[in-house]
Amino acid sequence: MDPDTMREDGGDVYWRRRMSVLVAVLVVVAVVAWACSSGGSGPERKSSAQSSPSATPTTDPLLAGLRTLAMGTASPTPTPSPSTPTPVARPKRPGEPCAEEDLVLSLQAGKDKIYAAGAQPAFVVTLVNTGPVMCTADVGPRAMEIRITSGADRIWSTADCVSGPGTDIKQLQRGVPYVRTLSWDRRRSSSNCRSTPAAALPGTYVATVRLGKLRSTKGVFHLR
Repeated sequence: MDPDTMREDGGDVYWRRRMSVLVAVLVVVAVVAWACSSGGSGPERKSSAQSSPSATPTTDPLLAGLRTLAMGTASPTPTPSPSTPTPVARPKRPGEPCAEEDLVLSLQAGKDKIYAAGAQPAFVVTLVNTGPVMCTADVGPRAMEIRITSGADRIWSTADCVSGPGTDIKQLQRGVPYVRTLSWDRRRSSSNCRSTPAAALPGTYVATVRLGKLRSTKGVFHLR
């Protein structure tokens, strides 16, 4: 055989053997790497599944952090306060009941702030409709109560000892005040309607008028 041919064949065999060894090494490295990754993650997943079956594995740490931040800073949906008043619908047609927010209630005491013995204090109550249409309101002695107090002592009220239904429905035109005048006989009143009420003592008194949630300003006066 030609020596050159033998050298050429021998060189091919040499390189084929080197390539075979290199391929075998790569295969072994790949197998070892796969075995390590499978063996390392397998028990962890099993342990995680055992400790938290419902947990969903997070594939993106950034997304997981954003979710955690959102859960930590999210505020619950606010619930309405029980003390928050519920808006009352304004009357749309004439003759419907007035909305309290459309009414202005006031009380004026008489020109005398100091009443001599025997003089009866006088008061003027006004109720004005500021709504867009005519509406109705109950100005009876129970619904629109005029009360006189002295400190924490309730002295007199129009709601005490009312005969009959005690209602008085009035039509309130826009801007036209309803006016009521009354005087106090300087005697106490009570819910049990005593036949001989006691007389109020000299001192300082406060008169107010109330209608539903509406309250007038206080009228302060003195009895001698």
